[in-house]
Amino acid sequence: MPRTSLTLRIAGGVAIAFGVLTIFSGGRTLLGSADMGAVVPFVLWFNTLAGLAYVVAGLGLWQGRRWAWPLSFVIVAATLLVFAAFGLHVAQGGAFEMRTVYAMALRSAVWGWIAWAARQAFSGR
Repeated sequence: MPRTSLTLRIAGGVAIAFGVLTIFSGGRTLLGSADMGAVVPFVLWFNTLAGLAYVVAGLGLWQGRRWAWPLSFVIVAATLLVFAAFGLHVAQGGAFEMRTVYAMALRSAVWGWIAWAARQAFSGR
């Protein structure tokens, strides 16, 4: 276990909870049981599928697995790329909900912190 195991456990717990909530919310929307307004399909699909990666990364972080750091980095990088593509969609006049802007900003910040915490915990090993 890395020297900052408490930090990894917190990051892992946050990732798992975030993942479960993401899968639940995205799944409800994809199945049509929740009307979310002007949904941007590629963002919805990405976030829902990413929720699975959140849970896997969270379990890895919780257990102190070294592979959880690169997975966390991939998650934050992919999130930022989708956020940028979403920004392009908005700039081209595409329909969207303002809550998507807030949600993507929150996802980027949370996963930025998780990836940073994981990197710090695993550096020097």
